[in-house]
Amino acid sequence: MPLASRPSRQASCPIKVSFEFFPPKTAEMETTLWSSIERLAPLDPQFVSVTYGAGGSTRERTHATVSRLVRETRLNPAAHLTCVAATKEEVDGVVRSYWDAGVRHVVALRGDPVGGLGTAYEPHREGYQRTCDLVAGIKAIGDFEVSVSAYPEKHPEAASLDEDIDVLKGKVDAGADRAITQFFFDNDVYFRYLDRVRARGIDIPIVPGIVPVQNFRQTANFAAKTGASIPAWLAARFEGLEEDVETRRLIAAAVAAEQVIDLVDRGVHEFHFYTMNRADLVYAICRLLGLRSEAERVAA
Repeated sequence: MPLASRPSRQASCPIKVSFEFFPPKTAEMETTLWSSIERLAPLDPQFVSVTYGAGGSTRERTHATVSRLVRETRLNPAAHLTCVAATKEEVDGVVRSYWDAGVRHVVALRGDPVGGLGTAYEPHREGYQRTCDLVAGIKAIGDFEVSVSAYPEKHPEAASLDEDIDVLKGKVDAGADRAITQFFFDNDVYFRYLDRVRARGIDIPIVPGIVPVQNFRQTANFAAKTGASIPAWLAARFEGLEEDVETRRLIAAAVAAEQVIDLVDRGVHEFHFYTMNRADLVYAICRLLGLRSEAERVAA
């Protein structure tokens, strides 16, 4: 059955989406970001998150982007926050500044090592040591909604998947309200992980993180660093297209659409999209999921 003609589940189980952005570095990137936000906002996402650079390197830009979202849009912003290279006092100050700015949702993460992926992580002696400690600290400051990360193929530093699920359990016990997964391309990986998570008594939403492949080589390199696998069939689809941008985009849209439609068919109704600050592919996929702006819903 063609993707566009598949029956919608929205009547009984509405599709919910959220979008991730990163703070811009240049005026040109700023224009691209806000153009993407303007394009995606009418789809009424649950929230939009803004990332936080390694070692707090984008702290000011993240705060500026989140604050502007509060001031100028009707969106619900979620600010990323990490434990890296900061004291508890400094992190708590950031949390309070978000509260004062009207932000009520934080994505709590341990954060990448200061030396980058692949180097040893060293917590600040006077900082939060683990994500579960950060979650508890955020909850102690205010009535925040807190999202955390989850790794269907385990965190690259974890000795085993069971150990990694223990870490997730600690974050949930500390008060996490939702987990968002690292991206994956094999849906069976997600469902096997979900079975193991539920068997550990973890009952918060485990929201699949979806990345439309804007650049296959870049995505594959990032996947190698984060422990996410690239199926052979996916690599084959992009093979030989390094210089063919338009065909790459069409294939990327088809791959992401196939993935989310299969997840919907198997009972998933909540998605988190890693947008890379570009709206086109994400917007197209959301349309395939049946999402429409309020104006379109009223007109229909």
